[in-house]
Amino acid sequence: MKCPFCNAEDTKVIDSRPAEDNASIRRRRQCEQCGKRFTTYEKLETIPLMVIKKDETREPYDRTKIEKSIVVPCHKRPVSIEQITRAIDNIENEIFSLGEREIPTKYIGEKVMEKLKELDEVAYVRFASVYREFKDVKSFISEIGKLLEKDSAKH
Repeated sequence: MKCPFCNAEDTKVIDSRPAEDNASIRRRRQCEQCGKRFTTYEKLETIPLMVIKKDETREPYDRTKIEKSIVVPCHKRPVSIEQITRAIDNIENEIFSLGEREIPTKYIGEKVMEKLKELDEVAYVRFASVYREFKDVKSFISEIGKLLEKDSAKH
């Protein structure tokens, strides 16, 4: 494993432990050259997953797109990196547990919406405004109204 700081080839594992409900292994490593430490995760390699976009084109699944879909709307919100990582891992586990080789982006988008609604309602509305392509203020207010109705039903 290459050191991310100095690109040296020699790193050693100083600690290993299960992570993410035993779905992966977390390894602490130390560079033999510069001495800096970093963490890597080892996961089971799964079947390559293709994502079916709105225009019916296909592209390989890319976790970083889900990360961006959650990180961007959570910017300047009281949501921790751990909460974001857990949400991404949950979405990814749901996707891969389907056992499908192809999955529509619509399914992934809906899962992102669900997780954002749980994490932070403002982040949810931010994402929904882009994802649902709100055309005007009325549709934006309508979505907020739905949130308020559900919130008042809880109390």
